[in-house]
Amino acid sequence: METKLNSGYRAAGRGLEELRGDCARMAPHWVVPATSAPAPVPPSLIHGVTIPPASVRLIADMSDYGD
Repeated sequence: METKLNSGYRAAGRGLEELRGDCARMAPHWVVPATSAPAPVPPSLIHGVTIPPASVRLIADMSDYGD
């Protein structure tokens, strides 16, 4: 099967190894600068957040894994 992409590139029967090679070549283009994580907000500063009772029931009734 052959697919013509908008760029004019033709991909036909490309294997996983070739895909991995393409990803490895592109990885340096997507470097994320290192930043420090924001400090957590103490619970005493969190106010004015309300959760509707229906949402509380929905979350309370869900299992820990899935749903």
